[in-house]
Amino acid sequence: MARRFFKSKYMPFTYKMMIPYLLIVLITDAAIGYASYTMLVKSRTEVTQTGIRAALEQTRNNAEYRMAEIQRISDLLFGNLPFQRALTKHSDRRSMYLTVLDEVVPLLQAPLELFGSPIKLTLYPVNPDIGESVGSSDTSPITRSDYFIQSFTVLQEASWFQHLQEEGADNLWFQTNLDQEQGNVSLFRKLVLFTDYKTVIGYIKITINLNSLLDNLAKYPEQGLGLRFYDVKTGHTLFEQLAGERGDKFLNLREAIAGTSFALEIRVPLDYLNKDAKRLQVTIGLICASSFLVMGMIGFIVATLSGRRMKRIVSFISVFQEGKFEQRISVNGNDEFELIARSFNRMATSIQQLIQDVYNQGVQKKQAELEALQAQINPHFLYNTLSTISSLSNLGKTREVTEMVKLLSRFYRLTLNEGQVLIPLHKELGQVEAYLDIQKVKYADAFQVYMEMDPEVKDVPIIKLLVQPFVENVFKHAWFGETIAIRITAKRVGEVLELKIIDNGIGMQPDTVDKLLRGGLRSNAYGLKNVNERIKLRYGAEYGVQIASIFGGGTTVQIILPFSMNTLPEVDITSYTLEHTGKGGDPS
Repeated sequence: MARRFFKSKYMPFTYKMMIPYLLIVLITDAAIGYASYTMLVKSRTEVTQTGIRAALEQTRNNAEYRMAEIQRISDLLFGNLPFQRALTKHSDRRSMYLTVLDEVVPLLQAPLELFGSPIKLTLYPVNPDIGESVGSSDTSPITRSDYFIQSFTVLQEASWFQHLQEEGADNLWFQTNLDQEQGNVSLFRKLVLFTDYKTVIGYIKITINLNSLLDNLAKYPEQGLGLRFYDVKTGHTLFEQLAGERGDKFLNLREAIAGTSFALEIRVPLDYLNKDAKRLQVTIGLICASSFLVMGMIGFIVATLSGRRMKRIVSFISVFQEGKFEQRISVNGNDEFELIARSFNRMATSIQQLIQDVYNQGVQKKQAELEALQAQINPHFLYNTLSTISSLSNLGKTREVTEMVKLLSRFYRLTLNEGQVLIPLHKELGQVEAYLDIQKVKYADAFQVYMEMDPEVKDVPIIKLLVQPFVENVFKHAWFGETIAIRITAKRVGEVLELKIIDNGIGMQPDTVDKLLRGGLRSNAYGLKNVNERIKLRYGAEYGVQIASIFGGGTTVQIILPFSMNTLPEVDITSYTLEHTGKGGDPS
């Protein structure tokens, strides 16, 4: 056969077909390799650039949101009239201590509970009667949300404040010398009286760390990226990290912070965007050369490896769909699968954090709503009393008008209790007596009241306004005849304090009692539900209000509270200072 081949000097057809086949494979591989190389480089460059742009935009959005939240906190304090009155109040040390404790500190603490990042809120009241707070140092780094009350003298001695006074600047973001050392930025604003908008009553400074403000880019894992946070007006750089040289070899991305003069700038080296180009070129060239010999083997290996990796990623996505967000993909290499795995892991981490943040915000919102119940006072009684006073005045009954005004003043003096939430039981019942005295002016002797209180419970501290809403409800809903009798008792039963309000009025149906406790009825029902919820919030679910009623036979309201012989705490005014525990704490 070989002899005949050489004698005939011809090339077999299969060999001839091999030449164009190899040329076609070579051209196809070269074209595919070139196209793949170009598309992969472009794709990776665009993905990297898009990721950097997305991180920059997200950081800008987060910074705008946090700065807007801080601005909103300053607006709330600026526009709060009770806060203004507290800052302008002048009185003895004890009264000022209670004023700051009840009217200033809660307004400083409330934003710290709701703001997601650690911030430092400093108040500089002009009023010298307001003492300074005692806590961690205002000059210490920001590790948790905290508030401070410092003397106005300290502010006047600060060089940065003197500079701002000379420029007449107000409500602006800037850096003090300490902020520059610690990497912080502060919002500074003066507080003025709403009566003239000129009288300065104090200043507030809210400080946040720049790492917290720029956490997305400050923690960005890639190397070689230059990050800069600067003031556009002055060109002053507030924060700079991994800064590279400026020039044509860098892609400069810039985002302005809305509502401020600040801007974010990130510098990306072009070599970073094209860092895999040479490696892709060599790899594709080797693949094209090797395809002549082992095309089938390469196809099989590539298909097997690709299918195995894709199957692994799909399995993790299926687990992720079931809500198991703790799973992470571990893929070795430097290709699309590794990029997908990293992106998947980042997405899972972000979703976990988002779920936790939403849960925490929901808990904080619910807690704030429950605490707001303690500040609600039903105004219907005041409206009715003022209407009665107006009617008596029109009838010329001057004595009754004078008596009614005096009793109303006494009622609200006991109700306010100098801003204290807790009140001794005997004062609570005294407030009820003041209310009944007002009703006596209106109804004369048309009702009888019997009040019994054991001596051992008269100093037990309870939250105020527990009994009066139920007594008021007797006059509004239970009275149907010429007269009515009311009996109020207070006694100790085991380890609980039992209060009862009993009347011989018209009574209620069982479904009416249920709606009354759930707040399903109008009129005073909201106040009754308020009392029940305030008791459970303060003392626990095992305490609260129970109502027993027989239609046509009267109603009994039972209030169950914990019994404690501890009297109300005395106020220490020997040294007028405010100590606090920072975020979420109560002054002590």
